[in-house]
Amino acid sequence: MREDRVKRFRPHILVATALAIVLSTGWHGSLRNALIDLRFAWQSREASGDVVVVAIDAPSIDQIGVWPWPRRLHGELLQQLESARVQDVAFDVDFSTPSDPATDEALVKSLRNAGGATILPSFKQPGPNGGAARINRPLKSFGNQSWPAVVNVAVEPDGLVRRYPFGEKLGDTFLPSMAVVLAGQNGSRTAPFLIDFSIRSASIPQVSYFDVLRGDAATLARLKDKKVIIGATALELGDRFSVPNGRVVSGPMLQALAAESILQHRTLRRTSDVGMVLGLCAICLLMFFCWRRIVSGFRVAMLVAMGAALELAAALVQVKWPLVIDTSLFHIAIVAYLTAIALDEIDFRSLLGRIAESRFHRIAMSLGDGLVCTDEDHRITVWNPGASAIFGYMPAEIIGRRFETLCAVAVDGSARPAAMRDAARQALLVPGGAVVVEFEGRRKNGETFPVEASFSGWQGTDGFQYGAILRDISVRKREAERVRYLAEHDALTGLANRNTLHAGLSSLIATAEWQSSEVALLVLGLDGFQQINDMLGHSAGDLVLRAVAARLKSEVGMEAIVARLSGDEFAIALDCAAAGEPIAEFAERIARAFEAPLATGARQHRIRISIGVAVYSEQGQGADDLLSNGHLALSRAKATRRGGHVIFESSIRQELENRLTLENELALAADRGEFELFYQPQVRLVDGGLVGAEALIRWKHPTRGYVSPGEFMPVVNTSALSERIASWVMETACRQARRWELSGQTVRVAINLSPSQLHAGDLAHAVAILLDATGLAPSLLELEVTEDILLHDEARVLDMFKRIQELGVRVLFDDFGTGYASLSYLKKFPLDGLKIDRSFVLDLLADSDDAAIVGSTIGLSRQLGLTVVAEGIENRATADFLISIGCEEGQGYFFGRPMPAEAFERQFLAAECEAVSAA
Repeated sequence: MREDRVKRFRPHILVATALAIVLSTGWHGSLRNALIDLRFAWQSREASGDVVVVAIDAPSIDQIGVWPWPRRLHGELLQQLESARVQDVAFDVDFSTPSDPATDEALVKSLRNAGGATILPSFKQPGPNGGAARINRPLKSFGNQSWPAVVNVAVEPDGLVRRYPFGEKLGDTFLPSMAVVLAGQNGSRTAPFLIDFSIRSASIPQVSYFDVLRGDAATLARLKDKKVIIGATALELGDRFSVPNGRVVSGPMLQALAAESILQHRTLRRTSDVGMVLGLCAICLLMFFCWRRIVSGFRVAMLVAMGAALELAAALVQVKWPLVIDTSLFHIAIVAYLTAIALDEIDFRSLLGRIAESRFHRIAMSLGDGLVCTDEDHRITVWNPGASAIFGYMPAEIIGRRFETLCAVAVDGSARPAAMRDAARQALLVPGGAVVVEFEGRRKNGETFPVEASFSGWQGTDGFQYGAILRDISVRKREAERVRYLAEHDALTGLANRNTLHAGLSSLIATAEWQSSEVALLVLGLDGFQQINDMLGHSAGDLVLRAVAARLKSEVGMEAIVARLSGDEFAIALDCAAAGEPIAEFAERIARAFEAPLATGARQHRIRISIGVAVYSEQGQGADDLLSNGHLALSRAKATRRGGHVIFESSIRQELENRLTLENELALAADRGEFELFYQPQVRLVDGGLVGAEALIRWKHPTRGYVSPGEFMPVVNTSALSERIASWVMETACRQARRWELSGQTVRVAINLSPSQLHAGDLAHAVAILLDATGLAPSLLELEVTEDILLHDEARVLDMFKRIQELGVRVLFDDFGTGYASLSYLKKFPLDGLKIDRSFVLDLLADSDDAAIVGSTIGLSRQLGLTVVAEGIENRATADFLISIGCEEGQGYFFGRPMPAEAFERQFLAAECEAVSAA
């Protein structure tokens, strides 16, 4: 009778337990939200049309062209909206920080003219690093002319926005929400409402900001007597919210949906929990009454019908009234009762027993692992095919023999290994337990191998039984050893790898810290190794790397850690006390060890190494610091002391940081358009007439003002920005020359070429395209090249300059006299002229050697038919002397400093125009 009583109440206990679990974990909230969202999907309402969104959309951003927009545009937009006679205007735009005073004052004036018909947003913004929230309000000058409103919305745990507040307390002031103010409602109620997402967002009118701003008549006509929300809808501005049914809406559209919910009296609220409790009680009483009186099929149909009717009623109520009936717990109770009905109809205990009994043998025979069962005397009773594959015994050969037959014996045959035997027996003696051990197994052919065994025991009909699942782990052991080796060593050279070096370096540092000693790290790089790979192939390069590794190990000894970091970089870490010599001498000894050639098969290679040295604790506090500093010192060694060593100093890192900072600033400068072109006049020395201008780049830093080209151009020429900036210089200079040409001034513009322009692509083709695009006469373009540009790939560069000259563009050799092979280049390359470097011109009158060099250069150029331009002329006497020795053209501060194009036109071109007019 007691069992029948328990069975009678069991379904209701199951339902109560399920409801308790759901309530305690909050799972019903997810179901409730899903049901409400589903009702929104079933329904569809049109917007009233009284609320219009003026969208800051992608076309508006493209048309206006800058972002963020000047606030005077918002003022002009407000004037257009006033002319369209809108009711109210709400800005979903942040006005909490000052902008340009003039544009801010323009917006204040427009807000004042609107006469209080505008609404500006206030909002809370999370503080940095989880700190206190920050309150953003409109600037006081804006707030005095408008109504304040809150735009914050709460995002629920599933990432969706469903609720909307009537208002919120910001600081000591309670502010209504934007949609509440826009709808003309009272914001004193604090409980948020559910937005009616059955209102289709597509039905809310939306116009483009730019159409309103430009005064489009049709657009303004749509706004008459409407309430307007202005805000960002463009994807790139990021003001987006996820709402039910997989939709994403913009911030202003969310405010419009909230306003529509208020205007249509659809501020949805959930019903009281009392009705839910009463409904659950009704279901439980009904099921308790009919559980044994009605067949299970009818009960199932009744529960399903109740669930469907309940959900239909809830949907109809939500359509008719702004009420949301929470039916989540009703459905959970119905599902729990359906589960109870299913469990009540199935006898699981006997079913599971039969399944277990019938499947045991099938599983045992199909296992890939070996399965062995024994009786209480440890004699084998079950032997599956997996065990046969592992040990080599057929079932007829092994069944009935003791389990110890599978354990290996010692090499001399005297006894089995005691540790493994005892572990296996101990596992077998644990009733109902399972112990995993490893032991040496023995195959039928006598071979021994490692075995992993999982032992267990159970009570059977014939006494206590034991079982073991056996795995041959010999392959796994070998692979583990191989993986461990590869994880700690370089596969090519057998040296320690970066991870092992890092661990060993950390250990050395810990010991050195305890003993107050020093640890040195040498980072070694092979000079010219890439040429071996390029000329002989990577297989030859691998042989060289192995030979380098062998020589390092022989030179260093056993006390140090020798590692290969990557490519052609190696490292040596050692305790300075163990080196037996100062670390500088140790580094020199390692470098000298590679003066002898490396033998790799039939070849011998002469390899030099550069070494960067970092010492703990002088130049680093940890392994990462030492590795970083060692690499920096190696970079300095490769740049200044190839084949030698450099010991790290803090100035090396500071120089690198300064360069990286400057590179970042230059990238920003290129994006912001901070570069300008100045023009320095080039004149005929005989009469001072203007013949051209050299285009020189200048950087107007937003805080530092104009930055010297000597400070930033070396960084530009060796960075990824080089080609981009050089192309900008050429295009800007050509367009300026074309403007002068169209105005009647034929000014030849000289441009300094960057090495990146020749190495990156076909410069001749690029020049042809630029001349065609700008319409500039080729004779008005002059390209200046320096010796470093011509050092590499001479054949390609020679062909390129010939094609440039065929276009009609002049090519000059710049900084002549400062390179080691200038005369050979005059003969080899097609040039139209050369520029004598200013270092020879500055002291021309005082230094007879400079005068001799300049005079010889001018004479040689005249014989070769080349134009000569002297740089650095700073006084009349120097100019007269250059005229006397045959120099035709010059430039320098005596004639004019580099200046912007406007100043150049006023000083030089305007004077020429006046002279022409007078003539």
